[in-house]
Amino acid sequence: MEIKIAEHSGFCFGVQRAIDLAFTEAEKDNEGYGIYTCGPLVHNKSVTDYLEKHGVGMIERLAEAKRGDTVIVRSHGEPKEFYIEAQERGITLVDTTCAFVAKIHKLVEEAYEDGREVVIVGSRIHPEVTATNGWCAYSASILETEADAAEYIKNPHNNPLVVAQTTFKAELMMDILKVLDEANCSYELRNTICNATRDRQQSCADLAQKVDSMVVVGDVHSSNSKKLFEIAQKFNKNSIFVQDKSDLQLKETAKYNTIGIIAGASTPEWIIMEVIASMSEKMNTEKNPMLDFMDDIEKSLRLPKPGDIIDGTVVEVNDDAVIVNMGCKKDGILRKDEVVLEDGQTLKDVFKEGDEVQAKVVKSDEGEGGILLSKKRLVAVENYKELEDAMESKDIITVKLTRAVNGGVIAAYKEITGFIPMSQLSDRYVESADEFLGQTVDVRVIRVDTKRNRAVFSRKAVLVEEKRKQVAEVWTNLNVGDVVEGKVMRFTDYGAFVDIGGVDGLLHISEISWGKLKHPQEILKIGDIINVKILSLNEEKGKISLGLKQTQPEPWSLVGTKYQIGQTLEGKIVQIKEYGAFVELEAGLDGLVHISEIANKRVENVSEELKVGQPVEVKIMEIDPERKRISLSIKANLPEEEVAEEAAEAETEEEA
Repeated sequence: MEIKIAEHSGFCFGVQRAIDLAFTEAEKDNEGYGIYTCGPLVHNKSVTDYLEKHGVGMIERLAEAKRGDTVIVRSHGEPKEFYIEAQERGITLVDTTCAFVAKIHKLVEEAYEDGREVVIVGSRIHPEVTATNGWCAYSASILETEADAAEYIKNPHNNPLVVAQTTFKAELMMDILKVLDEANCSYELRNTICNATRDRQQSCADLAQKVDSMVVVGDVHSSNSKKLFEIAQKFNKNSIFVQDKSDLQLKETAKYNTIGIIAGASTPEWIIMEVIASMSEKMNTEKNPMLDFMDDIEKSLRLPKPGDIIDGTVVEVNDDAVIVNMGCKKDGILRKDEVVLEDGQTLKDVFKEGDEVQAKVVKSDEGEGGILLSKKRLVAVENYKELEDAMESKDIITVKLTRAVNGGVIAAYKEITGFIPMSQLSDRYVESADEFLGQTVDVRVIRVDTKRNRAVFSRKAVLVEEKRKQVAEVWTNLNVGDVVEGKVMRFTDYGAFVDIGGVDGLLHISEISWGKLKHPQEILKIGDIINVKILSLNEEKGKISLGLKQTQPEPWSLVGTKYQIGQTLEGKIVQIKEYGAFVELEAGLDGLVHISEIANKRVENVSEELKVGQPVEVKIMEIDPERKRISLSIKANLPEEEVAEEAAEAETEEEA
């Protein structure tokens, strides 16, 4: 059996660039924010799984990302409004749109702005076509088949701009254009099928005619891979389509003398190699012409990838970098800024030729340069393991708040940084994080994502726990009947809440004064320091009832020493009844002026003589401590002439 590889196969330039940019972003410290692709970066599940493993997630809509996240624009491109929405949502975009696709977007947008009609030849469900249509407000006519073209020419059209999906089958595009030509439909054609796509399709056709069987390797969702299979089938009825080596029917392929291999633009080399290796098991290794090809691929695959941990030997130490032999065709470069050095230390103090070192791959150079390494990031791996352990054991760690970012602050823990959301910065509302910068604080680890090198901390959790402990200690020292000092914190219509050392108790309005109040503010102010008595405790419900008036003598207990019969006092009318009026002598102590003691005349209606709130001078006529009653008189303090005058008026009324 002989295996032949198509001249153009595997990753195209645009796909390779998109994946390289995605890996570069995954290695960055995004300060607690996520990295995503909107839809699959390429149509290959193996690639998307690999990206996810390295911290690049996938979302379907921008609304799934949060402000500050990074979204990678895939090589298929996105509609114009995608970029507008990203800006409005505060999302950072990394644009990996293929250069050929971006050119189509520009052509379509310019045509639309000039008022021209746009025609897109391609699959209407392909994301590239959807994105392109978005640059002309979705006004384009999409021709996917000859039947679509036949329907399109039924209406008159004025020299539309015609573009094509970059991965569309060139032969089918010519068939569609032929329908337009035969109908004498004028149009301006920009043949935007990618050169790489045309070359790949042509090499597929050429090879399919030279071999006994053709194997097309690609993902089932890949448009260009499916088109390659159609071309292969056209020229070779023994063509098969496989996603990876698991789809191969080895008994079927073993009966052919020559087998051609071609892979779609989104198919990684490692999948191609696995397919070739599986078929090669049936071959005579001494005569196998594919061994050299496979060796080349295997060597390239041996190069460590970003994120890998490697072991190597120091071969050279310079002032600004250490060169490391890793056992592959490229050396590792360990720069000074990627090594943890103490004050005054140099690389030559730490490393010597021949030393065995371990480091993390930061970047795989595609040129002739070395592979960038980092000791700092290796230490960071260990630090992230510490964070995972702290999160699991709920241990408290200490971090330094270094700078404010959108939505919170960055906190440094050893050689790594984490994110504290604004809501987790304190147990109170925080408007600006500036007051916390530079502080060293205790936090809990609430999330660790080692794939993305992300950590989220909470200072609030520590403060809440401390407060809970403080509250528990306060409760153990509280007893009903204790008089404690408290601070008035806030008011309600029914009372005031008082902080008594970390817990709040309710001072009901009826417990503030021995007198009657309409609102606590009549007696108290926010911030007042007062002594209150604990009336009741309910630790299960967290409720404490307090009393302020209980810290002062009950007025009736002092009546015997403060008041005597015949004493004249100033008071205030607080209540009017049919039988008289109640006069407040002091808070919590009222006396009754009977209707007969209001004036030296017959009073029919008390409210005609007195008003609530009116100050009056009264004389104590009787004190009954047992019944807690004081009888008062207003008329006893009236002048004699007024008494005589009122008596005369009374006699006149009787005669009348």
